[in-house]
Amino acid sequence: MTAIAGSSDGNPDIPELLARARMIAGLARKCALKTEAERRVSADMIARMRQADLFRVMRPRAYGGFEHGFEVFSQLVATIASGCGSTGWVYGLLASHQWLIACFSTQAQDEVWQDRDALATGTYAPVFQAVPVEGGYRLSGKGGFCSGCDNAQWQFLGGMIPQPEGPPKPGFFLVPTAECTIDDNWRTMGLAGTGSKNIITKDAFVPAYRALAFAELIDATAPGMRGNPNPVYRQSFLAVLPIAIVSPLLGMAEGALADFLDMAKVRTTLGAVAGGNRRMAELTTVQLRVAEATGLIDAARLMMFRDLGEAFATAARGEPISVDMRLRNRRDQAFCVRLLVQAIDLLFLAAGGQGLFLDHPLQRSWRDAHAASRTRSTSLMPMKGAMIPPMP
Repeated sequence: MTAIAGSSDGNPDIPELLARARMIAGLARKCALKTEAERRVSADMIARMRQADLFRVMRPRAYGGFEHGFEVFSQLVATIASGCGSTGWVYGLLASHQWLIACFSTQAQDEVWQDRDALATGTYAPVFQAVPVEGGYRLSGKGGFCSGCDNAQWQFLGGMIPQPEGPPKPGFFLVPTAECTIDDNWRTMGLAGTGSKNIITKDAFVPAYRALAFAELIDATAPGMRGNPNPVYRQSFLAVLPIAIVSPLLGMAEGALADFLDMAKVRTTLGAVAGGNRRMAELTTVQLRVAEATGLIDAARLMMFRDLGEAFATAARGEPISVDMRLRNRRDQAFCVRLLVQAIDLLFLAAGGQGLFLDHPLQRSWRDAHAASRTRSTSLMPMKGAMIPPMP
C-alpha cells in the first residue's frame, strides 16, 4: 500500500484514496483470470479493499466512515474497474450500499455496523413476499443477480411491504446473509467474476425497522436521510445510486483504451495481401477509431459527473431533487452506458484477431461491458415507465 497521506482529521485524502484504488486495480488485473474462473471476487481481494479503507468512503462518520459523495465514489469504482470489470462492479455495489444502509433508521444502522467491517449487497426487484407479524414481517422468496453476495454479511431483498391500510408498497428488507441461502447459478459470458447468484430466504423474521419503502428513498424522506445533516444522504436514490453500476463501465472503457494503446504502440501488421510491416499506431483507420472511442469516453464522463454535481448541489441548497432531474439522470446513466459500450466495441474491432485471445484483457472488457449493458438498470428500456430500476 502507498504511504498514508491524510487530511486534517487524520483520514486519507482523496488523492490517497485514488492511489489506493489504483493499487487495487493492479492487483485485480493480475487476478482477473482467477476471478473469472472462481466466478466471484476473492475474500483476499475484499480484505485488501478493507485494508485500503475503500469501503469507508460513503459510510457516515458516526460509524467510522468518511462521508464522501458519489463523485469521489464514482472515480474509485472506475479506477478499480479499469483493472478488472468484475472486481470494480462488486466494489461499486458493496461500497455504495454503505450509503444505502445509512438511509435506514438509526436502529438498523446500529445493528449492521456493530461490526464495522459489515458489507451489504442485494437484489432490487420486489419479488420477496412478506407476512406481517408482531414487531415486523416473515419474509420468503428468491431473487436473482445478487452481485457480491458471497462477500456480504447483509442482503437488501426487494419485496412488497404490507401496510396497515391500503396495498403493500415496494421496498427493501434488510436481512443477515446468515439467514439466507445462496443458490450458485452464476455461469455467464461476461461479468463472470461478480458472483451475481440467486439469493433465497424462507420465513425469515425481519423487524419493522429493517424495512424501507422505495418511495422514501426516491423522495429522500427515509429516516437516515432526514437524520443526517450531510447533503450526501439527502439525494434521491433514483438520481444517484445507479451510478454504482455505470461507473464500472467507465473504468472498463478506460482500461480497454489503455490496453489497446499499449498494444498499438508495439504491434506491427502482417498484411497477408497488402499493407504489411507497418506499425499499427500509424494506420489511419486505427487512429480514427481511437479518436472516436476517446470522444465517447470523454462524453460519458462529462455527463456522469455533471449530473452527480448538480444533484449534490441541489441537495446542499436544501432543495428536493425534482422529478425532471431524477429522470434526466436516469436517462443519462443509461445513455452513458451506450456510449461506453460503443467505445469498447470500436477498440475491440480495431484490435483484430489479437483481441480474441483469452489472455488479452481487451476481450474481457468487451464481454464484461456487454454483460453490464444487458442489466435493466443500465438500459434505456426502464425509462418508458418503470419507476424503480432493478439493480443486480
